Amino acid sequence: MATLNRKILDELNVKQLIEVFDLVTDILFWIKDTQSRLVFVNNLFIEHFDLKSPANAYGKTDLEFCPPHLAQQYMADDQKVLKGEPITHRLEMNINHENGFAWFSTSKRILKDNTGEAIGTYGITRHFQKSSQELATFDAIRIPIEYIRNNFRSNIALKDLAERSHLSVSALERRFKKHLAKTPTQFINEVRLKSARWLLLETDTPISEIAFDTGFSDHSYFTKQFKRYFGIHPSKMREQAHKQKSA
Repeated sequence: MATLNRKILDELNVKQLIEVFDLVTDILFWIKDTQSRLVFVNNLFIEHFDLKSPANAYGKTDLEFCPPHLAQQYMADDQKVLKGEPITHRLEMNINHENGFAWFSTSKRILKDNTGEAIGTYGITRHFQKSSQELATFDAIRIPIEYIRNNFRSNIALKDLAERSHLSVSALERRFKKHLAKTPTQFINEVRLKSARWLLLETDTPISEIAFDTGFSDHSYFTKQFKRYFGIHPSKMREQAHKQKSA
């Protein structure tokens, strides 16, 4: 039996295997080369980005069909994965058009050839509301998350957030650590920074105004936090985005 199973695996056609993802109705699947160019996507990926056909995806990067703020995130992820930092079931909140929020669970891995050389990355993403496991996770922290989403531009005290969630501060922090692997303060900061990135790349609002509009009372502190989180100065990110649009 073991010999038979091994034979099946040895003769397995990779194309047949990855086409299995066309049978899954709630997962976006893709393969990219080391330059973040798509070499394979499943049907749901095509539908999600309204690409009409695989030909409109292959050879292109996220910059060509995603909002700049999200494309930058995806491509930065690719480079981290290529450096040996896999992403596993990351529950993430992305900010889209007009600061709308959407939740996704994402996993990404490095792709290697038979010699162990990195040749690209592959990954899956599912909208978390379509996954019972992620939905249960969201329900456990739904009240504080919704409050943060609606009030992140204002000062949010952990004590008030805990009271609104009918939890103690320590219980609130434990719940965030368990389900999001971060503290409530880290999550608030992340929401503010992602909203700032959206404004930075999708509008012409001055950076100083963006800082205050997203809940940062000090411009220099905002710049420091932005660079720490995204690895780039906000003005530099906007400059690069303008160059990419021009190109």
